[in-house]
Amino acid sequence: QVQLVESGGGSVQAGGSLRLSCATSGYTFSRYWVAWFRQVPGKGREGVAGIDTDGSTSYADSVKGQFTISKDNAENTLYLQMNSLKPEDTAMYYCAAGSRPGGGSWYAPREWHFFVDYWGQGTQVTVSS
Repeated sequence: QVQLVESGGGSVQAGGSLRLSCATSGYTFSRYWVAWFRQVPGKGREGVAGIDTDGSTSYADSVKGQFTISKDNAENTLYLQMNSLKPEDTAMYYCAAGSRPGGGSWYAPREWHFFVDYWGQGTQVTVSS
């Protein structure tokens, strides 16, 4: 069975940092692109940062230069380093995996949701002023 389990969320003051982890099992991690999404109440789940099988990355404009996505294929684990956190970063964060080939380019982060095969359960990040 496929499992994606997030950890590392919590509460932090504005300007602080958090590092999220997503431990995966049950599928060939290195053959899938993986990504982080976030969702706030009343809105859809949107892509934040993604990394493909070749190591290429893509970020939502709102987090570029602030968040860094990485992965460890040997550990089947995805990471999201979040720095300079702002209250607007408050959300439930989800990791996800998809098998659709990227073809050397990325769709806009708003569209990644539609190509996800597997979802994690989410971890809450709360940033206070």
